[in-house]
Amino acid sequence: MGIVAGLDSSSGFTRVVVCDADTGAVLRQGYAAHPVEPKATEVDPQAWLLSLGEAASGGLLEGVQAIGVAAQQHGMVALDRQGNPVRPALVGNDKRAQVAAADLVDALGGRHAWAEAVGSVPQSSQLVAKLRWLARTEPEAAQRTALVLQPHDWLVWQLLGRPARRTTDRGGASGTGYWSARTGAYRPDLVELALGHQAALPEVLGPADAAGTTPEGLLISAGTGETMAAAFGLGVAVGDAVVSLGASGSVMAVHHEAAADPSGMITSFADATGMHLPVVHTLNAVRALRGTAELLGTAELAELSELALKSTPGSSGLVFLPYLEGERTPQLPHTAGTLTGLRRESMKPEHLARAAFEGMLCSLADAMDVLRGRGVEVRRVFLLGAAAELPAVQALAPAIFGAQVVVPQPADYTAIGAARQAAWALGVSQGSLSPHTPPAWQGAAAQVFEPGEDAAVGTAVRQQYTATREQIHPGAFGHGHGS
Repeated sequence: MGIVAGLDSSSGFTRVVVCDADTGAVLRQGYAAHPVEPKATEVDPQAWLLSLGEAASGGLLEGVQAIGVAAQQHGMVALDRQGNPVRPALVGNDKRAQVAAADLVDALGGRHAWAEAVGSVPQSSQLVAKLRWLARTEPEAAQRTALVLQPHDWLVWQLLGRPARRTTDRGGASGTGYWSARTGAYRPDLVELALGHQAALPEVLGPADAAGTTPEGLLISAGTGETMAAAFGLGVAVGDAVVSLGASGSVMAVHHEAAADPSGMITSFADATGMHLPVVHTLNAVRALRGTAELLGTAELAELSELALKSTPGSSGLVFLPYLEGERTPQLPHTAGTLTGLRRESMKPEHLARAAFEGMLCSLADAMDVLRGRGVEVRRVFLLGAAAELPAVQALAPAIFGAQVVVPQPADYTAIGAARQAAWALGVSQGSLSPHTPPAWQGAAAQVFEPGEDAAVGTAVRQQYTATREQIHPGAFGHGHGS
């Protein structure tokens, strides 16, 4: 069928992969950093285009027939009637809209009302909160805002030569806070609640739709957010969950319907295939390991992992609740972490090291149980992030999660997912693929770990953790959770 490209425009760089449209084999790739400050919360969107031009230089895109664009989620590009930015774009990790998000929760009548309306409760990162922040702090810029795009929408629009039609996809739209994955429709009233007036919003395309064709005849697919592109690149399906181990953690799973949650612990994203991607976030994952490593004087996490494996399941009775930054799942924003079960025989470095790994994984298993509690099936868990390579994580995770664990080889799954989307749109436009069935690319190369005989041990470790959590934070999850 030819060759396609996928690009991942993240907060700091652009990566481009060129793939065989039939098999997904990566043929060549390019990379360029964005010309922005590393911790910048605002950026001129042109920086993304400059970086894209550099990443795709040297004939990288020669012979490419279609391009898919994935980009950082929750970035906001507010444009005036002429299509020019009213101010620099706000990037996804900008926390200034925290007060605005809390305001919005109250303005609509609480968390439940938002979960019902759009499947998520406003967070500072979401566009709905950023719009409220803009209206409150920069009223003149807010007044001039006629159109609101996210980074992937803006890049697609630029690649197509800024046509009158502006587009997005279900995945991108589901992160805005004013589009419902359940109904598949915008809530313009929520845009008005945030911004103070209506603004134009991009048309939401279907998973295999094309956004258009460039003047040179290059097909541009719908594009999507980074999370959705990575899931598509990994090839996850119903029954699969993806656990991301960063400083904070997240658990997302593929589900056939929007899993709204009245408490707001689940964010109901849509995926890039027409399915749903409910996500639960934790504020603490690898930061619990790093903190423990510092306490024990082990410089590297690999040393901490080695130390942990000298202990035994249950860490000689030590239980570590890793809520070091407060916690979002369960909702304990002002709490601290806890270490319990200190006895003379448990006060050894290896037991504390293991308790940190068990605590981190049990906390993520708690998050997974929030999804399971809404009917989401989890048979297989993909583990992402550098910490997924640690032997202690690989040894403990299958039993604690009670599922097969897959550790994919490091690759840019976001760009690969964007390329797979491009191949799908190209195939549909040529009549060789169905709009309901994406191209069957080879899945990620991976190591696979089974719970095997350790399943009962994992259950016991979870029970010890849950009993401690219930004792210190009774009813944090409501009843019947994590048993």
